Amino acid sequence: MPTDRTPRWFSENPSKAWGEKFFLAYSPVWMTMMGLVMGLGVAARIGEWGFLAIGLAAALPLVLVPTQIRDERAIGRRWYQTYWFKANLYIAIFNFAANYFGSEYFFDILGMVYDYPMIELNLDSTLVGSGEQRVPLIMYLLTQAYFVTYHTTAVIVLRRIRTSRIPIGRMLWPVLVLIVAYFWAWMETKAMANPWIESQFYYRDMERMLTYGSLFYSLYFVASFPIFYRLDEERDANWSLPITAAAACTASMIMMFLLDFAAAIFGPLT
Repeated sequence: MPTDRTPRWFSENPSKAWGEKFFLAYSPVWMTMMGLVMGLGVAARIGEWGFLAIGLAAALPLVLVPTQIRDERAIGRRWYQTYWFKANLYIAIFNFAANYFGSEYFFDILGMVYDYPMIELNLDSTLVGSGEQRVPLIMYLLTQAYFVTYHTTAVIVLRRIRTSRIPIGRMLWPVLVLIVAYFWAWMETKAMANPWIESQFYYRDMERMLTYGSLFYSLYFVASFPIFYRLDEERDANWSLPITAAAACTASMIMMFLLDFAAAIFGPLT
């Protein structure tokens, strides 16, 4: 795998570099908000529409804020050609597949439990999984913020390694992707399964989930990170919306294959 001469964290593409910096700057905002929601026990008191409001508050700034503070017409890009918009489109498609199909594997293989009796708006697969649990609509909104942060930080770290003076061979690159993917899978599992929301969200076997389930979860990102990395990566690259959507669908399909293969090999953790 070729290595660029100058080590760098951010893309040489000015549109992508700005988008990455914005997503990084916004990440502590949604993390703080969710920490307060969980720590103050808000989720148990606000009901379904309050839950949806929290989801919208986490996801909408990813789109609304750039429209107000970023104009890229000077570099020849309309709003729908900007990296921040295409990154959101990619994540929205991948996020939908991950929740709609992938959550069923979490329920039946990894022992994840959602217990939100106050929520009636659900959306998940009819034929994949046992159907004993449903995915609340709010999870799609929250996942948008989570996945934007995971993908952005992963790309920044992988780029810094790839452009370093240390030669990164083709055999080592998948290992690096897996390490970064496992890191985020483990971190989310540890952060979300906490005493503040244990009555609403938990794993039946937390220790096995952290060790083995995080590896299973990391397959989401093993499928997506390398594809997302290429989005507008070159200085003058400008992916079209159809190409961006097709890339997200490709990552989603690879994710499904990987999850199904892993389920067949390892079986349920509980």
